[in-house]
Amino acid sequence: MAQCEVCGNDYDKAIEITAAGATHTFDSFECAIHALAPSCEHCGVRVIGHGVEAEGRFFCCAHCAAHEGVETVSDRT
Repeated sequence: MAQCEVCGNDYDKAIEITAAGATHTFDSFECAIHALAPSCEHCGVRVIGHGVEAEGRFFCCAHCAAHEGVETVSDRT
């Protein structure tokens, strides 16, 4: 069994995710999201969809980016 690096659960169906050259072990997608997904710099929600990135900063949407002074991004229409 493998141990989840977030919650410590030993789980026989653990998943491994490789990101930026490092391999991580989790017992669920929930723990993987907690560890790996960026947070919106305006509202704090975890960005698990497309989101937007501008000036090296992550936002869940263009609306939140605009609240932080970033006008160079737009949501898909």
